[in-house]
Amino acid sequence: MPGNAAGNASQATDFSSVGRHAVESLQRRLWLPKLFYSAIPYFYITAGLSALLATFYIAEWFWVLPYYVLFSIASVHIGIIIFRRRRMRRASSRDDPEIIRFKSVT
Repeated sequence: MPGNAAGNASQATDFSSVGRHAVESLQRRLWLPKLFYSAIPYFYITAGLSALLATFYIAEWFWVLPYYVLFSIASVHIGIIIFRRRRMRRASSRDDPEIIRFKSVT
């Protein structure tokens, strides 16, 4: 093993344990209160629409304008996807005929 300036051998396991801890913390499930969890799709849609409206108020072309448009399209799209997936999952668990009919049409 390569040594450090003091002549002591460095421990490679220190870095591997830090990396392992970082991966474990990223893979851990996150618990959110039900109010926050149910508001996530609406937050994404609101953030996307507000970014889209912000692009209309930029007077001249600015380098950040395409990023506002890209962010607005992506966040609205993600919000709609999350909303539809949750709606379909609730419909399959309840067997609601109206929502199941909507799912089969699209």
